[in-house]
Amino acid sequence: MGAFGAHGLRGKIDDDLLHAFETGVTYQLSHSLALFGVCILMQMWGEKTALQFAGYGFTIGIILFSGSLYALSLTGVKWFGPVTPIGGIALIAGWAALTYAVWENA
Repeated sequence: MGAFGAHGLRGKIDDDLLHAFETGVTYQLSHSLALFGVCILMQMWGEKTALQFAGYGFTIGIILFSGSLYALSLTGVKWFGPVTPIGGIALIAGWAALTYAVWENA
């Protein structure tokens, strides 16, 4: 997605929309790595409820947060904007669950 944004969208959409797209890419990348970390911890500690919740939070958050920014950037349809904070809440819930899982197993 980052390469598509950098090479395919530059000069074709407004700078504000390109910035929103790049934000989506950044959050997708960082939370995909967090999701990978959850998978590693599940291999080590088993499928704990908190880790499962963290995985779902990150997955839903990536889809809603980054997905809504991609949709907003590519279509210009403004009603995708209010979906973004819902994804952000899911990401925060994922981090809270991951923090709890680490605290519980440390």
